[in-house]
Amino acid sequence: MVTTTDWRRRLTAPTVSSARWNPAVPHRLAIVSNESGASQAWSWDLVTGARSQASAGGVGAEEAHVTPDGSAVVWWLDPQGDERGRWMATPFEGGDPRPLFPGLGDMWASGLSLVRNSIAAGFADDEGYVVVVRTGKGPVNEVYRHTSPAGAGQDWPQGPGGLSADASLIAIWHSESSDIENPAVRVLDAVTGATIGEVADPGMAVVAAGWSPIPGDDRLVVLREIGGRTRPWMWSPRDGEPVRIESDLPGALTLASWFPEGEALLVHRDHDATHSLVRLDLEDGTDTTIVEPGGTIDGSGVRPDGRVWFRHQDGVHPPAWRDSITGEEVLRIADPAPAGRPWEAIWFDNPAGQRIQGWFMRPDGEPPFPTVLSVHGGPNYHNTDAFEPRRQAFADEGFAVLLVNYRGSTGYGREFRQALYGNIGFPESEDINAGLDHVVAAGLVDADRVFLEGWSWGGYLATLNAGLHPERWRGVIAGIPVGDSVVAHYESAPALQAWDVAVMGGTPMDVPELFRERNPMTYVDRVQAPMLMIAGENDSRCPLGQVMTYAHALRARGHEVDVHLYPGGHHANDVDEQIRHIELMLAFMRRHS
Repeated sequence: MVTTTDWRRRLTAPTVSSARWNPAVPHRLAIVSNESGASQAWSWDLVTGARSQASAGGVGAEEAHVTPDGSAVVWWLDPQGDERGRWMATPFEGGDPRPLFPGLGDMWASGLSLVRNSIAAGFADDEGYVVVVRTGKGPVNEVYRHTSPAGAGQDWPQGPGGLSADASLIAIWHSESSDIENPAVRVLDAVTGATIGEVADPGMAVVAAGWSPIPGDDRLVVLREIGGRTRPWMWSPRDGEPVRIESDLPGALTLASWFPEGEALLVHRDHDATHSLVRLDLEDGTDTTIVEPGGTIDGSGVRPDGRVWFRHQDGVHPPAWRDSITGEEVLRIADPAPAGRPWEAIWFDNPAGQRIQGWFMRPDGEPPFPTVLSVHGGPNYHNTDAFEPRRQAFADEGFAVLLVNYRGSTGYGREFRQALYGNIGFPESEDINAGLDHVVAAGLVDADRVFLEGWSWGGYLATLNAGLHPERWRGVIAGIPVGDSVVAHYESAPALQAWDVAVMGGTPMDVPELFRERNPMTYVDRVQAPMLMIAGENDSRCPLGQVMTYAHALRARGHEVDVHLYPGGHHANDVDEQIRHIELMLAFMRRHS
């Protein structure tokens, strides 16, 4: 039986959330680990077993890269938590970090590429977007600048798709004729910045996913949404148009890595929110499943000997890096966290007659259960069968947990993802409420004891639905939320403002009625349930000012609202702070159950 103390151990158990290596020195890894009590970048020498913390200062590190020669670990220094900072390089064996691009001030990151003796990166500031390249210890060379959103290689995860294997070409993404949601890919000469080729699909996203690992081979895998699902295409920018890499596999296919000889691709497959890994042979077109479907795979790569290492988890099993051939665990730094509870996949119809997927977790006991309807953020994201300490803690406390992959989620095709264009807030609300109706009708959930909880975009949907459907909630928990959409737009980072323009069709000045109609502040008078709000003091995605504006509006109306602020930004990388958030949520639910 799972006890109520297990959830803390799920957070404090050290884990490797990211691992990267380069073929020339595969034993030298850059990892992200929480073993110090916060998410930080580390070096790890697999030969000696030595690990050394590389990141220092700021609010922690969420990604780490290793230089091609293995001499340093590269990480993003975010001094305050607003994500504005600089790339740093720390010697692999330890020592003082140094700026990767000397002379550049603090900006927002927009892509990074480390190849041979060259580095490239994209940055954003209040004036626009720039892509730079630096070779050796030479000067920083600007190859692209524009006022529209742009960056180097792949925006997230950063690292793939920038510089070619010989560092002569660089792929950038840009939105000169589109928007941040539907960028084009342009390949430039990495020295002169001259255009070599371009792929643009109006109304659809194109992503530079990864160059061939062979120097002199200019094959670039780009991801396109033609046909509604993301698929890999092969492109030699000097030779013409991309060619689709054929596969009959259902679901979204994205590039995880090339195999070392350039003869095949390791592809991440996402079908019905379930992951697997597939080898696509470029010679004969065959596909071979490397890791069978099941759970969540959120990291993978090909080792020089052709073995695949991947990070796998599901509701029961905590994240672990494994070898695809032996199945054995690799990159283990401590005993694993206590096991969790399983997720059950559910399907139901929304008011538009569409099939919507969700996940349901049962606590101990018999239904109908008190329940937490936990709404995912993004919205460009979707829930999978994953090990999540926060949601496991709800179940440990006796609450069922319901997740809904509402319209706007990734993983179900372009049309489903783009359903929010000019129409945010309402479609997602219809879907999460349809999911709640489904489990209530099935006798699983007590409709009078439902808490609504969400973070980031999920926090926006929590504050919005607190007013749109006030009768449904025993309490509302809004983490790093949007409380006032208009104020949030003007306070947020440039990329977030560009996202608003792309999805809403303009700024609050351009489409004032749409912003008013979909703004949680519009419905603040209708809120009935008590609310807990948790926010970062330096968040540039869901800024603090608009959170406090909404909280003040509730309090001025005599409404019960608790506010907890933490130092940092959109994510709390400190484990003690993460524990504090769960303690606050559980105490809030106990008080109002």
